[in-house]
Amino acid sequence: MDKKTKVAVIVGSLRKGSYSRMVAKAVSGMNARLDCEIAEIGQLQHFNQDLEQTPSAEWKAFKERIQGSDAVLFVTPEYNRSIPGVLKNAIDVASRPYGQSAWAKKPAAVLGVTPGALGAFGAANHLRQSLAFLDMPTLQQPEAYLSGVAKFFDEGGKLTNADTEAFLRKFMDAFAAWIDTTRAKTS
Repeated sequence: MDKKTKVAVIVGSLRKGSYSRMVAKAVSGMNARLDCEIAEIGQLQHFNQDLEQTPSAEWKAFKERIQGSDAVLFVTPEYNRSIPGVLKNAIDVASRPYGQSAWAKKPAAVLGVTPGALGAFGAANHLRQSLAFLDMPTLQQPEAYLSGVAKFFDEGGKLTNADTEAFLRKFMDAFAAWIDTTRAKTS
């Protein structure tokens, strides 16, 4: 049996009861070839270039976690038509110092989540700009924007919408295939 692909899942919301976290947990077991695990970002001190030469233990551990992964899945809400500040901070922490990015060459996918109507489209597209600069080959299709997500989960945080589950399985299967395609191009 082939080794599972280690996927770091970055959740862009720290809120207790976060829909992004619920979605991240739901998709984590949807493809048997992917070993998905949430890489926590709430403990990361704000990025400050003055600290690059003496990074905190949290910065080091997070960067090592990203370096040890084979791919990255970003699950994010949208704040003010962009990504949450805590997500941007995590990106900055693991990309520095310049030329030593933990993100480089990691296949990525973006899943936008919102209880509103636009599916976090703005956040996903803004995030894609950063991922292009970070040299992360990012899955383009299918795009994944979940609108009205509050209706898809029960009080315990379990996904109960069959159509959404089928869509997310298709997305995770496409992500697994994307990781294989990306690896084949770089090996």
